[in-house]
Amino acid sequence: MSRRTKIEAMLVDEPQDIFLRYSLAMELQKEGEHETSLAKLRELTKDETPYVPAFFMAAQQLAALQRIEEARALLREGIEQARHQDDTHAAGEMSELLASLGSA
Repeated sequence: MSRRTKIEAMLVDEPQDIFLRYSLAMELQKEGEHETSLAKLRELTKDETPYVPAFFMAAQQLAALQRIEEARALLREGIEQARHQDDTHAAGEMSELLASLGSA
């Protein structure tokens, strides 16, 4: 049984588990299913309490896919959310990635 299959099976019992949802998105990315992975990460950013790491990982994936404008927009949103949640470390990491993508 693959890691993805195990995660999907656990999600049947706990469909709102943030860690499982995030893990599935990461597995999908590893398998090259970028659009599905990005959709799962975006869902996490839209939760009642957005999951800050999802912004960063989605932006990294978008940048790797040369979708720079989308990555920048997501990073700006993620930085704002990280600051709102007092996660200065994540805000800093996303700010660094944003700076590395250049200005538009």
